Amino acid sequence: MFFLQQNYNGIRETYEEGLSEMKLKQLLNALWIYRYEGNKDNIDIQSVEMDSRLVTKGSAFICIEGYNTDGHQYVKQAIRNGAVLIVAEKEVKSSVPVVYVSDTKRAMAVIANTFYHHPTQALNLIGVTGTNGKTTVTNMIHTIITNQKIKTGLIGTIEMKIGDKVFETKNTTPESLLLQKAFAKMVDEHVETAIMEVSSHALDLGRVRGCDFDIAVFTNLTQDHLDYHQTMEEYEKAKGLLFSQLGNTYGKKRKVAILNADDPVSKTYAKQTTAHILTYGIEHGADIQATNIKMDAKGTTFDVVTPFGNGFVTLKLIGQFNIYNALAAIATTLSYGIPLENILSSLEEMKGVSGRFEVVDEHTPYTVIVDYAHTPDSLLNVLQTTREIVSGRSIVVVGCGGDRDRTKRPKMAQIAVKEADVRIFTSDNPRTEDPVQILKDMESGVEGEDYTTIVNRKEAIFHAVNIAEEGDVIVIAGKGHEDYQIIGSDVIHFDDREVARDAIKEKENGNK
Repeated sequence: MFFLQQNYNGIRETYEEGLSEMKLKQLLNALWIYRYEGNKDNIDIQSVEMDSRLVTKGSAFICIEGYNTDGHQYVKQAIRNGAVLIVAEKEVKSSVPVVYVSDTKRAMAVIANTFYHHPTQALNLIGVTGTNGKTTVTNMIHTIITNQKIKTGLIGTIEMKIGDKVFETKNTTPESLLLQKAFAKMVDEHVETAIMEVSSHALDLGRVRGCDFDIAVFTNLTQDHLDYHQTMEEYEKAKGLLFSQLGNTYGKKRKVAILNADDPVSKTYAKQTTAHILTYGIEHGADIQATNIKMDAKGTTFDVVTPFGNGFVTLKLIGQFNIYNALAAIATTLSYGIPLENILSSLEEMKGVSGRFEVVDEHTPYTVIVDYAHTPDSLLNVLQTTREIVSGRSIVVVGCGGDRDRTKRPKMAQIAVKEADVRIFTSDNPRTEDPVQILKDMESGVEGEDYTTIVNRKEAIFHAVNIAEEGDVIVIAGKGHEDYQIIGSDVIHFDDREVARDAIKEKENGNK
């Protein structure tokens, strides 16, 4: 609830001019099936909220049962703050009218879409899903389209952008109410195209219900979030919802599915969608194909072959995973109608995304890289890329998050041992778990191997920097752009990049 309030308050400061109001009967007509208790007055709804602390005079308050709290417990507080309507799925005591529905999360998506006048129908909406690469791909697409002098919006893991305005985000994909509110603001601000990361949680929990996607992009599927989905099959199904929800007709707006031809899951998603399909890849035949790939510490080059013409690409980014990211962005923006030469010139300008293979440049004889790699596949990609550019040793600092999929912990350790010369295991975001036990879970996969375990993440980073020699590359994996660490219920400031710089300064001062 704390993060949710931060999001709402951050947006509310700029959104006041875009707020709607609506008659009760309009919302009830949209809900269709419900039970109504209270007076029959056609009251004015001034706002819709799911956090009782944000309710003001004229609000409709939707009771959502979450992981940590239940909105049904805050009806009295909502009414005190001015709520004129309660939407609930459990019996509540209320002095204002109550609309009972079977599922308040589903009802919230309907209400949000109706209250904000179905904003995505007025936008070109691009959704990107997959285990890895979502943030980089959405930022690439955003850069390319923005460079065409088209006003864009962006919703993702790192931030939300509406034109040149930037807002902090805490969830990869916000709840449906906040999401529709953001889209409505984009329409008010004359945004033409919105690009968003779409997480498996958001798809499974119905956060994007009512979003009228025009282009859906699939990056890849590897192990992650099994603490929530339980199996890879369920994880795959959740991602597939984005493609099945593109619609089942061929209307005036062309719907396109952008699929990774080198990921076998794409064949399943191709069957699930009625949309036009455009594929990209390196290893297998694809509509958008990368060939003649060359890579060094300064960047990557390759030829790209497409149905819309061919070109030569020079990226400042390195790693095969970034070639896939670029291909996904090329395929997306080609289907959007942007000429290939314009796409490639925009990609060549990009310097990277915060916390994604980001170099901590302090002019040292060794290199420090911070990356968000927190899955087995993403860690493997990063360390294999490091091997291609390192002249000395590769050193990795890596941990695993608490209250998350435990089965990936030994796998992460195995990849670190196999792909790096020096392996340092440490804490990530332990949350409510014992960080020592998390590390034991990692160690169970590499018994008898050579590694160092340092529970304190700061100490682990300092150790890596202190042992680094000329030509070495240090990869600090797992947190990337994050500027916090969650220990127990406490959220403390912690930025891998800042800690690395402090460690470098201390080492350099000690060598003087």
